[in-house]
Amino acid sequence: MGFPGTWMTESQSVVYRVVPKCACSTIGQIMYYSDHGRFFDGDIHDATDGLHKWALDHSQDPISQVVKAQEAYAFTCVRNPYTRVLSSFFDKICGIQRNGKRYRGNLVPKLTYEYGIEVGGDDGKQEFDQIKSFRRFLLFVRDTVRFRRPMDPDIHWSSTSGHASTFICNGGRYDKIIWTEKFNEGMQQVMDAIETPNPVDLATIPRFNESEGHGPKRAHPVEDYFDDLSMHLVYEIYKRDFEVFKYDFENPANKMPIGEIDLDEVHAKLGV
Repeated sequence: MGFPGTWMTESQSVVYRVVPKCACSTIGQIMYYSDHGRFFDGDIHDATDGLHKWALDHSQDPISQVVKAQEAYAFTCVRNPYTRVLSSFFDKICGIQRNGKRYRGNLVPKLTYEYGIEVGGDDGKQEFDQIKSFRRFLLFVRDTVRFRRPMDPDIHWSSTSGHASTFICNGGRYDKIIWTEKFNEGMQQVMDAIETPNPVDLATIPRFNESEGHGPKRAHPVEDYFDDLSMHLVYEIYKRDFEVFKYDFENPANKMPIGEIDLDEVHAKLGV
């Protein structure tokens, strides 16, 4: 199976397992900058050179060799399940994508018909009941994750631990897992642990939020979207994420982690 979703600098200074909706655009640009002294002009997900990616044929051998031999510092970045699934809804379901179209073609009409989800009209800018539609979206997410119906789970709402686990199961080992919520602190620890061709000053690095502006603005605090049933669904879908990445299931209003990530625990629980 190899190492899907894995990126590596051409200098082989660092390896990163991409997790969608977890600062991946910013991390990719930092990696690119650390090798080339400039940012990629465009969305880093579109880059086909200047950065090794598992999706590029010529990158697979170098990534495999480095990861299996654990020759480079390896890390990933995770995010609170409540805010991540909420972000996926506004970006991918309600939002118009970079190509000017809806995400995954007929997905939104399907959700409108089968789950009664509203998305703010054709342009995503009209008023709609965000809370009601989001809770219906959660039912759809649960159906895709638990039953793989009416489709397989999408990478943007499949569990963070599921993404992170493929790296471990295929022979990789993480040196660090950082939280999106403490991004600068965690990313600084990554940069301190590696040597790069070009120095990176995180204080001056812009945030490359490529999904920002795709969809309507969130109209309510995070916790308002999650009633008791919604919290139950979130726990059913993301139980392992809460446990191994130390997020607070009991309080959707608290996006911050409540403990330290134990890398041995992560490798033991996600490596099976």
